[in-house]
Amino acid sequence: MSEYRPTRRSVLKTAGGITAAMALSGIASVAMASTASAADDGFGLHIVDRNENDARMWYYRFQTDAIGWNPAVNVLLPDDYHTSGRTYPVLYLFHGGLEDFISFDQKGIRDWTAGKPIIVVMPDGGQAGWYANPVSSNVGPRNWENFHLTQLLPWIEANFRTFAEYDGRAVSGFSMGGFGALKYAAKYWGTFASVSAHSGPASLRRDAGAVVHWANVSSAVKDLAGGTIYGVPLWDEARVTADNPVERLESYRNKRVFLVAGTSPDPTNPFDQFNETEVLAGQREFRGLLDNAGIPHEWHEEPGGHFVRDYLFKADLDGIIGRLRKA
Repeated sequence: MSEYRPTRRSVLKTAGGITAAMALSGIASVAMASTASAADDGFGLHIVDRNENDARMWYYRFQTDAIGWNPAVNVLLPDDYHTSGRTYPVLYLFHGGLEDFISFDQKGIRDWTAGKPIIVVMPDGGQAGWYANPVSSNVGPRNWENFHLTQLLPWIEANFRTFAEYDGRAVSGFSMGGFGALKYAAKYWGTFASVSAHSGPASLRRDAGAVVHWANVSSAVKDLAGGTIYGVPLWDEARVTADNPVERLESYRNKRVFLVAGTSPDPTNPFDQFNETEVLAGQREFRGLLDNAGIPHEWHEEPGGHFVRDYLFKADLDGIIGRLRKA
């Protein structure tokens, strides 16, 4: 395994303690010498595998006490990252349920971002992790929210040339990841200047809490061995409120908000039907509340069901780059 080498940028940032992400995590030191298999970089992450051979797509796998297995991340760099010396805005991009950190690479993210001056960070979020710290787990820690916000985000800013500030960060995702993006943008309101949800649910309590029940059931089956995100038979109501976009409207003020939902899910596919029916209804509820509050947003209702529409992703990416600081 290769040696882990903190960058000059990481040392300077740690010494100064200047990033908002570090303030969130309360961490202020970086280990200066250790091996990749045992390196504690100061953010609670230990690199156990890495590959930086590809010019654009760099891969890392971490050991962390936030997650009971070793989650990974793909970091997609701009074409000119190695030669320009520039600092770049960053997009945190979250996968959907039953997917993982390579899903957007399989969907075409390299082509979609070709020539674009932005770094894209694509981490694991669990097959049904719901970008949450669950109420209960029977398989050890699965604290995805802690991993993403208090460990991975400051690690990225310490090791890559990014704008470590509100106007330098966007968050987006598909399906479960779209919900995660909306949730993080609200709960950590000073962290992301742009938020996008591609077929991501925006309302947890509607239809007798259908999305909360889906989060609980899917996480119990796929990730937590009977544990749940929000609790059963009674929900942790404070957590639901804290995570629910429609109950956090003021947190979206002065952000760029971009929403996509499908209008015609596949009638022969019950998962497509359930997912996109709830997405569409919840996004309509959310949009109506944003309208009433005078909060600008861009929305698209498109034919089809529960999938990423590449043409809207590329349009969203241009909007993200337009909103964030320029490289």
